[in-house]
Amino acid sequence: MSTPTAEFCQRLSDGLYVIDTGFVRPRFDAAFLVVDEGRAAYIDTGPNNAVPRLLAALQSIGLERSAVDYVIPTHVHLDHAGGVGLLMSELPNAKMLIHPRGARHLVDPSALMEGVRAVYGIEAADRDYGELVPVPEDRVMTSAEGMVVNVGKRPLRFMDTPGHARHHHCIWDEATRGWFTGDTFGIVYPELHTPNGPYIVPATAPVQFDQDALHESVGRLLAERPELMYLTHFGAVAHPEQLAVQFLSQVDEMVVTARSLALVSDRHEQLKRAFAGIYIAELRRSGSTQPESFLHAMLANDLELNAQGLGAWLNKH
Repeated sequence: MSTPTAEFCQRLSDGLYVIDTGFVRPRFDAAFLVVDEGRAAYIDTGPNNAVPRLLAALQSIGLERSAVDYVIPTHVHLDHAGGVGLLMSELPNAKMLIHPRGARHLVDPSALMEGVRAVYGIEAADRDYGELVPVPEDRVMTSAEGMVVNVGKRPLRFMDTPGHARHHHCIWDEATRGWFTGDTFGIVYPELHTPNGPYIVPATAPVQFDQDALHESVGRLLAERPELMYLTHFGAVAHPEQLAVQFLSQVDEMVVTARSLALVSDRHEQLKRAFAGIYIAELRRSGSTQPESFLHAMLANDLELNAQGLGAWLNKH
């Protein structure tokens, strides 16, 4: 097979490619393409607008659309799964393989779309995600803890990983000793790399953040002794044990801070300010010399979503 020529598709290793979906900005949102023995699977898709890129990447490595056996969203948040239905409509042999808690939301995406419009507003949701295409029930498979499927002869194993969302699974690739982590292992923006390497931003978007479950999920991922983590935001990162310490320590500090602000009148704004302080302090400890204005701009969306997520968590507790 030829190496992809599309500028948005990068070969990570034999039979593994990362596709920049083009969502939000370059190198923000990824889909992964796993290939072996002439068969293929996508892991995460980005939104509807990403589908032409996903299909172009497949073509650029010399595969027909009929070669795709699986489309595997890590969870149903639309930056990961918004394009699943539209992509499936172009792939005659593919099955969607999804966490059992998420399947109904992509078979009938109306409630999912309503929730996204409530969070982002109707205009932004329609612009960024479009109209979700339902996935036919007879093309749906659900994952289970320890389940293995083969792409060609390459095994992919599933782990139930709540914490970011209850409908989240991660996928183990034995060939590279790496996990496809969706948002369970946080977010790494290339623009925020420091002299000490990648910096992980916690991902606590509404409405299913669970601190204890997240710690347990990350611990179970690390127990496999992975060499790499494949993050939807964005790409492959090494030294996962080191990054996990940075990630979870920030999550724990966010929870302590949220509890301290539980009863203040302007809680949401105070959460955003406090979380910005946590993240920027960690970036400075890691050697970042980026201007504070740049860091605030890069983190603005995460501050908003994470404050919403911890606000929803406080309301439950």
